[in-house]
Amino acid sequence: MKAPTPILSIRDLSKRFGGVQALSGVTVDIRQNEIASFIGPNGAGKTTIFNMICRIYDPTSGTISFNGKDLLRHRPHHLAGLGIGRTFQNLALFRHGTVVENLLVGMHAHLKSGVLDGALFLGRTAREEAQAREEVERIIEFLEIEEIRNQPVAMLPYGLQKRVELGRALATRPKLLLLDEMVSGMNQEETEDIARFVLDLRDELNMTVIMIEHDMNVVLDISDTVHVLNFGVPIASGTPAEVAGNPTVIEAYLGAAHA
Repeated sequence: MKAPTPILSIRDLSKRFGGVQALSGVTVDIRQNEIASFIGPNGAGKTTIFNMICRIYDPTSGTISFNGKDLLRHRPHHLAGLGIGRTFQNLALFRHGTVVENLLVGMHAHLKSGVLDGALFLGRTAREEAQAREEVERIIEFLEIEEIRNQPVAMLPYGLQKRVELGRALATRPKLLLLDEMVSGMNQEETEDIARFVLDLRDELNMTVIMIEHDMNVVLDISDTVHVLNFGVPIASGTPAEVAGNPTVIEAYLGAAHA
């Protein structure tokens, strides 16, 4: 039986910054409806991969295709329209806006009304606004943040701000969602909530998720596949059990105590 076409295909991807080889020869396939994680020590090249997928960096060599299309032909502002969403390790929210307002920002790429329609709030604009607000309410319900929907983001604790960041990414209607250290700085309860939401994205919304994550409990508990980098070089890929038992990974990342 022929294997399904991957939603994201990375081939021999490399990136050099001056004299520093940040990434070298990465080849990875991400399947539809999969939770995949990139792990590795700080400086291993994980965020560099995200930044090339998101077209912030151009690769020195290699290819990236998304749904069979050459992603390198697109600019960063095209990604939401293509179906790629992202959260950031450092929060990138509008702190003085409410939760609802921040989520509505995520809908922007899918609104088609022109300047005149918007200024006069004509029929098409009104319909789009109503649809966007309905979709935002569904995201609010999914993330269980109904009680804070009208609060300014700056007034929220860090864990809830991270949940709003996730919600804004969901508002872009992604087929592929990139999560950059989503549980960093969270307590155990907040971490478990985010892990549950990520599983629900896959199981209920049929979304493909790629995570960069240092919390190995989260990685091993919810990932379908794990890809390990060390100094920009791929050293292992496989299921969580396979990667956790790989001697090269244990030496390079997990530490000798796990041996």
